[in-house]
Amino acid sequence: MTLMKESFHGTLPPEVAKANMDSTREKEEALLQSVMRTGAAAPRKRAVGRLVMHSMAMFGREFCYAVEAAFVTPVLLSVGLPKNLYSLVWLISPILGFVLQPVVGSASDHCTCSWGKRRPYILGLGIIMLLGMALYLNGDVMISAFISERDKRRTWAIVITMLGVVLFDFAADFIDGPIKAYLFDVCSHEDKEKGLHYHALLTGLGGALGYLTGAMDWGQLVLGYSLASEFQVIFFFAALVFLTCLTVHLHSIPEVPLRYENEETKFLLEVTESYKYSSIEEEIKNSYLKSTCTEIKAAAEPGKYADQRRMTLKSLLKTLLSMPSHYRCLCVSHLFGWMAFLSNMLFFTDFMGQVVYQGSPYAPHNSTLYLTYKTGVEMGCWGLCINAISSSLYSYLQKILLPYIGLKGLYFTGYLLFGLGTGLIGLFPNVYSTLALCSLFGVMSSTLYTVPFHLIAEYHREEETERKQRDGEQAGEHGRGKGIDCAALTCMVQLAQIILGVGLGLLVSVAGSAVTVISASMVALIGCCFVAFCVRFVE
Repeated sequence: MTLMKESFHGTLPPEVAKANMDSTREKEEALLQSVMRTGAAAPRKRAVGRLVMHSMAMFGREFCYAVEAAFVTPVLLSVGLPKNLYSLVWLISPILGFVLQPVVGSASDHCTCSWGKRRPYILGLGIIMLLGMALYLNGDVMISAFISERDKRRTWAIVITMLGVVLFDFAADFIDGPIKAYLFDVCSHEDKEKGLHYHALLTGLGGALGYLTGAMDWGQLVLGYSLASEFQVIFFFAALVFLTCLTVHLHSIPEVPLRYENEETKFLLEVTESYKYSSIEEEIKNSYLKSTCTEIKAAAEPGKYADQRRMTLKSLLKTLLSMPSHYRCLCVSHLFGWMAFLSNMLFFTDFMGQVVYQGSPYAPHNSTLYLTYKTGVEMGCWGLCINAISSSLYSYLQKILLPYIGLKGLYFTGYLLFGLGTGLIGLFPNVYSTLALCSLFGVMSSTLYTVPFHLIAEYHREEETERKQRDGEQAGEHGRGKGIDCAALTCMVQLAQIILGVGLGLLVSVAGSAVTVISASMVALIGCCFVAFCVRFVE
């Protein structure tokens, strides 16, 4: 038999029951005043297991990213995509992401779904990722089942494959912002630091396993014989891994739904009478109550706050331009970092094949030059695997280094080591030294995935502390949304892709793949200076 609080109080003497109920009400009222004064209840400490579960989304995402990196070029070549359309494939997704990412970030800040603010968007983007991966890995087989005419089938196979690549890249780039905002919403400041490190750790592990999966010869196994092609076997494993990781992530930590009630009194009634079911103290400890005074004001004056919930692209751009200067500087430094990192990573296997191994992708496929190039590409995949493993290891090392060198030291070191490493690779293109220096790519990768978002958390923590020191009404004002700030950072990835897609492709066609690592080194060192002199670090 389970006793409700009313029946339990009924078994006590009237004086004791009344005293207990009064004490409960006093605690609830005090906690409610704290919520009203600070704007939100502090989330409770999260178990390590929950943080690891939350980070599984990054494992699955990076696993699929590695599969794409290994197979998207062979797939595009196999369906006969013309060379003049390559740049179009890589430009559509970042352009869409750059335009729409802040819109989705702002929308998630004001999402009133009962499941939470971030998880509906994460689920939707995860489904789009799976759809895109299914189209670009299986598009040729799907079209062949419906269309028999050769020319028409080739045209539709190219269209479907391109659509799949665009959808996958769009969703995979997009999903990072809501995942980071979800972490910031449900974790204390200390757990945010741990969560970001686990994100980087599992990102590296996912990438390493993804590259190893792509390196295996699945055609010689039983599953390879039972399915139509090796691409379908890869899709089966990638989809299974991603669905498992996404499910674990979505059930990791409960989110607090953002409610916009029609009446302020309804919210207050729910709070003050919550002791009948579970005390408000317990709710706050379990992070199921996280309401701000702005939400209550939005309920009482919906017209006044309607524009905050239905932001147009025009008003959103104005919001981004009005960001505090230290947010804008952080975005610029993040742009430098991703420009350097992507300019190296997108062409690294080609650099290994053409510059390090002195092969040629344009030679006949049965020639020595082409086979040498193919060997260099395979060795480049192993270098990317080293990068992923070192990223995981360095993400753990960051926790040890942080108390000694701080965020500024981590940020500066990541850019500096990457700039020096890529510079040495460009100047001395040797197989063994290049593979050894690939470990520095992982340092940069781990830095980009953790330190900027760590700084965003520090900025928000500083702003929350300042609001607590103000009087009641001012403290209740709505602060900057974490979603839109994470989205602004993620937009820099798309902007970097756009810049590189337009500019670096032309440079490669003129000067060859060697220019990519030299460009990466120069941009990283410029970013290193920017981090040292322009980015603001919270003391």
